[in-house]
Amino acid sequence: MPPITPVNHQVPHTSTVPANAGQAVKLFVREYDGTPPGPNAQRKAVLMLHGRSVPSVVAFDLQHDGAKYSWAQYLAKAGFDVFLMELTGSGLSPRPEMDRPCNTNPQHQGLLMPNPLSTACTPPYPHELGNSKSEWGEVDTVVEWIRAQRGTAKVALVGQSAASFVFGPYAIQNPGKVESLLLLAPIYPPAGRPGVPPNGFGAPVASFPVSSPPSLFGFPMNLSSRTGLESAWDKEVRSPKQRAAGMVEAVWKECMALDPVGSTWGGPTAGQPEGVLRFRNSYWWGWNQDTVPVGGVLGDEVPVMIVYGEHDQTANSPTFSVPALYDAIPGVRKLMFRVACAGHSMVWERQSKVLHHLSRQWLGHTRIDDLEKGSYYVDEDGAYTDTV
Repeated sequence: MPPITPVNHQVPHTSTVPANAGQAVKLFVREYDGTPPGPNAQRKAVLMLHGRSVPSVVAFDLQHDGAKYSWAQYLAKAGFDVFLMELTGSGLSPRPEMDRPCNTNPQHQGLLMPNPLSTACTPPYPHELGNSKSEWGEVDTVVEWIRAQRGTAKVALVGQSAASFVFGPYAIQNPGKVESLLLLAPIYPPAGRPGVPPNGFGAPVASFPVSSPPSLFGFPMNLSSRTGLESAWDKEVRSPKQRAAGMVEAVWKECMALDPVGSTWGGPTAGQPEGVLRFRNSYWWGWNQDTVPVGGVLGDEVPVMIVYGEHDQTANSPTFSVPALYDAIPGVRKLMFRVACAGHSMVWERQSKVLHHLSRQWLGHTRIDDLEKGSYYVDEDGAYTDTV
């Protein structure tokens, strides 16, 4: 099959991010039109959203080794119209207050000495950048744009990691617009920050931006280095078969290509920047054991599939639990797959092929083979075992 050419869009949006509230901005969206030609073609639209730090273009469309890791291109070749969006503060979407190095998390400012900082400094914008409401609004703008562009009533949502904080509550509040929900390595805190009763989706603070406590919300931007990316990934790599050689460098190279500012920062030698990954600091709420069951939406009107790696220590910790999310979903239209020899970064690991296979079936039929509900373990040969 010939390659499908991506088309990059700038989707108009009126910002509700406090740092540029009310401004007309443009959100970055990459599209792959995978619908086969013909008058009777039925379009299926898929919207993919990044996690906390790595942009969607790198997470879902990595151009390495013949783009074999590109989840987006795989789905487009399978006949789906695929859209990758970047929230404010990520990738090629707006980054208000993020070009000033002093607006970095003070705990991360050491990564900027001596490029471009000579000493630590107080953030001149001492607040978080985005919040749940602003990010739900950005998603809704893109969903409405896709529906208008493609003439589809609903859009399937695919989110990685912390995208669950955005897509999960969005689906519960907007089931009429959501075809299905696929969460890869979802971050889920059962005792997460509550919202305002009765449904927990109202803003838990009187006004934004938030700045307290300063150690958590007194800055708009976090940073990561190449070393940080590699060390975090290494903790979850348990065998040579899990990750191919050269993957860390491939991922980092594409992160830097998407950030002309961050790529000129960092490194221990003056005048020799090594680059840093810049990502937004957000204030999230409404994703917890009380809100997941609201309305009985998830697992019923919006079917849900969860996929995660057996070595994932990021989404499974004393605070977060993937199985707890599965248990909290009230409906029966839910599937969960724990994948052998994979970690939190499965999108760039050898088992990404399992992820691709599962997602193609799910997005086409909201089932896997003859499975419509239940929890399963997927071994290295791709065989499913019931874990209940």
